[in-house]
Amino acid sequence: MMQATLLRPGVIIKHEGDLFTIFSVEHRTPGNKRGFMQVKMRNLRNGAMTDYRFSSEDRVDRVVMDEHEMQYMYHDGDFYYFMNTSNYEQIHLTKELLGDAVDYLLPEMNINVEFYEEKPVGVDLPATVDLLVVETEPAIKGATVSNVMKPAKTETGLVVNVPPFVAEGDRIRVNTAEGTYQERVQ
Repeated sequence: MMQATLLRPGVIIKHEGDLFTIFSVEHRTPGNKRGFMQVKMRNLRNGAMTDYRFSSEDRVDRVVMDEHEMQYMYHDGDFYYFMNTSNYEQIHLTKELLGDAVDYLLPEMNINVEFYEEKPVGVDLPATVDLLVVETEPAIKGATVSNVMKPAKTETGLVVNVPPFVAEGDRIRVNTAEGTYQERVQ
């Protein structure tokens, strides 16, 4: 058990019978009232985002996850297949369990798969992923960095807003936490 005031992004807790990963935390102290923690968290079972308010005195169950390094191999329908890099065992996770993480998975990518009580419950994505742009409006001649953005579809199907100079065939770095464009890479 830990105090709610110690919650940080990335911590996994058990709340109301479900596992949640903390996405953002804000400590608020309104005027003459007691302080509280406004927490945005993602349900690991169904991927739903939830806002919850913990009082400063609340205690929460912190969950320790086992992580195994695995290589993402391929997907078939709603099933995504991973291979353990140490013993070559294969497992599959459903699209529902992975949630938005499916937009960042590339074949042969090594990632950590999180297990709770020996059941896979999710993946720990890297902070950024380099993706190939497969569809976007044509690049504008002489375009430089500006506030104007255009949509670009990547090889995984993720649509990201990019600057006007990004063209089809370019590789871009995408922030996996926010799904935003970071930079063009070689």
